[in-house]
Amino acid sequence: MKRNLLFCLSVLVCFALSGCVTSGTYQKKELEAQNLEKSLQEQRGQYNILLGENDQLKNDIKRLTTELAAMTGEKNALMADKKGLEETLKSTSDAKNQKIGELSQKVGDLNVKVGDLTQKSADLEAENKRLKDEVARLQKQKEEVQKTSKTYGDLLEQMKGEIAKGQVTISELKGKLTVNMVDSVLFDSGKAEVKPEGLVVLQKVVDILKTVKDKAVRIEGHTDNVQIVGQLAKRYPTNWELSAARAINVTRYLQQQGLDPALLGAVAYGEFKPVAPNDTDEGRAKNRRIEIVLVAKE
Repeated sequence: MKRNLLFCLSVLVCFALSGCVTSGTYQKKELEAQNLEKSLQEQRGQYNILLGENDQLKNDIKRLTTELAAMTGEKNALMADKKGLEETLKSTSDAKNQKIGELSQKVGDLNVKVGDLTQKSADLEAENKRLKDEVARLQKQKEEVQKTSKTYGDLLEQMKGEIAKGQVTISELKGKLTVNMVDSVLFDSGKAEVKPEGLVVLQKVVDILKTVKDKAVRIEGHTDNVQIVGQLAKRYPTNWELSAARAINVTRYLQQQGLDPALLGAVAYGEFKPVAPNDTDEGRAKNRRIEIVLVAKE
């Protein structure tokens, strides 16, 4: 994991030295890398705590099993004593009945204790299983974070030119990786067909996505809030239709390049998930975008 983080940091340093990205971007990525390392350290600490609790539970189960065996032996001995006394005290019924009653009470008490210990043993076994499952879940989560971080670093390297131009941004948060492309990179104004220059950019993403086997890929279409008018409205009555057509065309291209269609999905959000205010040209430009998101398989 540290090797991957160092790799990401090296890439970011290269961006800063070559002038491809701003120092602010470098600092942001360096902070993201530090946060990721901190998160992994916390997970390792939790993992070690759980292992310690697991060992303690095993010791408790062993101790309780020993106590159970001892009490079972005591119970059997008392049962034997009871039988012997029944034979010996046949002539003294009152004394016999009193002793039998006492022994029966002890046997009953021991039965209750044995039942309690049996339940505690079962509870500890269940807790032990839960802790093992939690350890396995944390290990799997750690591996997923490592894989996502590598994909993130590969995408940063592959698309550093577009990132430097402000055409593409790449973000990673809690295992969710998003490639955000402004619409002008992929489409001409009012068009849903990916232009040749856009296909070149998409191909860079395809080259990385082909190496990802354990994630689904969701292509999201977004627009600004400017309504479609004129002749274009006959083909795309609202921004829903335009964002859907763009997302579907990108999805179809990814399939044509060999990505598994079972892992692909196209979603249209129209103007309803903006990332910036729509009251400026700059804000509207940010909202007109295609997002390629890596998510967990369903």
